[in-house]
Amino acid sequence: MVLGLVTVAVGIGAAGYHYLGHLSWLDAALNAAMILTGMGPVNQLATPAAKVFAIGYALFSGVFFLSMVAVLLAPAANLFMHRFRLEVAERESQRKDQPLK
Repeated sequence: MVLGLVTVAVGIGAAGYHYLGHLSWLDAALNAAMILTGMGPVNQLATPAAKVFAIGYALFSGVFFLSMVAVLLAPAANLFMHRFRLEVAERESQRKDQPLK
């Protein structure tokens, strides 16, 4: 699921850089991937439309990339929290079973 969403996001960025920034498809995809991962742009943009697109795509990319990392880590975090909660519940039940002093 994450790979598909990242592919779509890079495709949108590549299309914007290709059509608005007049970059080749390879350079456009490179710029989109670099912006999406937070590395920064590779090529200079000359047109105002391309610069406005780059601003919007950079803002989108920051939120999108962090969201995809969260989606990837959610199962592991859920498992960790579940196991931690079981340990706490186990200790609490042991305390309740012991007589008061």
